[in-house]
Amino acid sequence: MAALSTHERVTRMYAHREADMVPVTDGPWDATVARWRREGLPAGVSYEDYFGLDRFVTIGVDNSPRYPVRELERTAEYVVGTTAFGVTCRNWLQHGGVPEFLDFTVKDPDTWRAAKARIAPDRDRIGWDHLKANWAGWRQAGAWITADLWFGFDVTHSWFVGTERVLEALADDAAWLTDIFHHMLETDLALYDMVWDAGYHFDAINWYDDMGYKGHTFFSLDTYRRLLKPAHRRACDWARARGVRVHLHSCGDVKTFIPDLLEIGVEMLNPVEVKAGMDPAFLKATYGDRLAFHGGINAALFDKPDRLWAQMHEAIPVLKCNGGFVCGSDHSVPDSVSLETFREFVRLARELGRYP
Repeated sequence: MAALSTHERVTRMYAHREADMVPVTDGPWDATVARWRREGLPAGVSYEDYFGLDRFVTIGVDNSPRYPVRELERTAEYVVGTTAFGVTCRNWLQHGGVPEFLDFTVKDPDTWRAAKARIAPDRDRIGWDHLKANWAGWRQAGAWITADLWFGFDVTHSWFVGTERVLEALADDAAWLTDIFHHMLETDLALYDMVWDAGYHFDAINWYDDMGYKGHTFFSLDTYRRLLKPAHRRACDWARARGVRVHLHSCGDVKTFIPDLLEIGVEMLNPVEVKAGMDPAFLKATYGDRLAFHGGINAALFDKPDRLWAQMHEAIPVLKCNGGFVCGSDHSVPDSVSLETFREFVRLARELGRYP
């Protein structure tokens, strides 16, 4: 088979059809890319182009309350500042990973109502200049274009309200949280309607909603069905009405939620977190005719290359069968990974992911 574009490959993966090879992509931390620059990644060359990764691009919009963004403290090790969601964070300068969340503006129904009044789908929340400059080039290059939504449990607890506070409210007083889920989604969808109507079409939607941790979910299936699934369903219905695919990122062991995710219309699940208890072979055998998988390669093994190569030899031939697979790690690429280790990761993924 002649070489296909990323768009052609991913289209076949969603249709559960084989291609020339499985698409290969991943997400290194900024600190990882900085390391690779020191180790030979040329200045001005993207890591995607350097390693020959498939071309995935995302469109984002702003559904924040637009609280002031300020730098409050800077040292040689970290920067403390506030975000547009009203969160005070400590970001580390010498290594990657998530920030340390220090304080939150939205903490209860009253502070949510004040934030909600600041969130409306204005056209100036869309990066029109970026779209005008890049969209046609993405299409010409055969990229896969995804619209990133920003709503749900994970966004709310991690980036807006606070984990302990959200988990307690899910059990005791969930009405204001479900209002957050739906209002943030409604704002996103209204903004993406503007993007779509302006002719800047995309191939899929994605949202980040980590609902699990190692060995379990953060809340019960019943809680999911009552409080979060209705918002997820609205996102899927909106995408289906426009003929675009549905991709969900949910870290952790979320296998008990998969039948419900399929029922509402999720078509591809990421990151298939092996280190949390997700078994790629079991998932492929059980759901592989209906659900595609993106990820499934254990990122905890990046510093144990021989074990990583062995896991890739085990997982990729199974996951690529009859399409339905995008190859990548089950989280991201930390700054402990050298340029040469990642080069071999990509080479092996391409070799094992090639179809006859």
